[in-house]
Amino acid sequence: MVNRPAREDKFSFGLWTVGWQAADPFGAATRPALDAVEAVNRLAELGAWGITFHDDDLIPFGADVVDRDRRITRFRAALDATGLVVPMVTTNLFGHPVFKDGALTSNDRDIRRFALRKVMRNMDLAAELGASTYVLWGGREGSETDAAKDVGAALDRYREGVDTLAQYVLDQGYGLRLALEPKPNEPRGDIFLPTIGHALAFIATLEHHEMVGVNPEVGHEQMAGLNFTHGIGQALWQGKLFHLDLNGQRGPRYDQDLIFGHGDLLSAFFLVDLLEHGGYDGPRHFDYKPLRTEDADGVWASAAANMRSYLLLRERARAYRADPEVQEALAAARVPELATPTLAPGETPADLRADTSAFEDFDTDAAAVRGYGFVRLSQLALEHVLGARS
Repeated sequence: MVNRPAREDKFSFGLWTVGWQAADPFGAATRPALDAVEAVNRLAELGAWGITFHDDDLIPFGADVVDRDRRITRFRAALDATGLVVPMVTTNLFGHPVFKDGALTSNDRDIRRFALRKVMRNMDLAAELGASTYVLWGGREGSETDAAKDVGAALDRYREGVDTLAQYVLDQGYGLRLALEPKPNEPRGDIFLPTIGHALAFIATLEHHEMVGVNPEVGHEQMAGLNFTHGIGQALWQGKLFHLDLNGQRGPRYDQDLIFGHGDLLSAFFLVDLLEHGGYDGPRHFDYKPLRTEDADGVWASAAANMRSYLLLRERARAYRADPEVQEALAAARVPELATPTLAPGETPADLRADTSAFEDFDTDAAAVRGYGFVRLSQLALEHVLGARS
């Protein structure tokens, strides 16, 4: 029996998700604006643990100090009343026309400086609200034509920008870690740092690389035709999975932001299995868009559906792990053996070179005909996902 969401599940939502008014390039909004306080209250009622936001989600771009303070005060009072936390905050560096050529990598130096100040100001608010992660999504960092950018110079400026923000966090004594969010395209034709792998390679060049990780999103990797579970596995392996965005996607197309599990279901199952058994203890953050067809009731039904989908898949993953037949199939497929080092303790390359059993006496013909039984494992997983096995 799947339980109601609990605080220890660490389910969180972006204010921009439930607050999406459903305007798209082909049509106007189908829902009215959502007050941030109502979002806090309704998510708390549904059993969510946290809420996140871009600066412009909470405070309209260009708002004066009085309006800004009033909105923050109301939002904070709602958090205090409900117990919802703010685990992550981010900055909108893509919505205003000033960022049409990017923010940290804009060709215009003045815009780059404005962007850094915009982030710093919102970092102050993030620290004030107790956030532990600050996400940087470069949705406008990139180009539509290769003639527009010197890629090396752009990456220099990107690195300079992230280094500057990391230093600001250190100088202010904030307990924030930075997380880069990769995406291959949309809204730019080609976005810099398009995948988890690109972001991890870039992070290694940073001055304060130890405080910078990634915030991968299901749909973003799958838009590029990549295996999201593999990407998360590598980010965990490198100690760089600081946050993640859960949603659904159906293959390499535009960013659909479907309810979690409503895209590639088997991939979602193995992702949940990895998150629950692979050492990740951060938020399970939903970055989705309620369907444009839905009214206000449908918005909250979709928010609840994200959490229920995760809980259902977690229940199935636990049953899969506990199934004796699965354990036997894993052993037959030698999956646990992959964790055994190839060299024995203390064995040197010279020792391996002298071991005739590893090469000269190794029966390649016998090894070549041996099956692994991966189909059986995959079918067992499918049956658990479908609830066909107790």
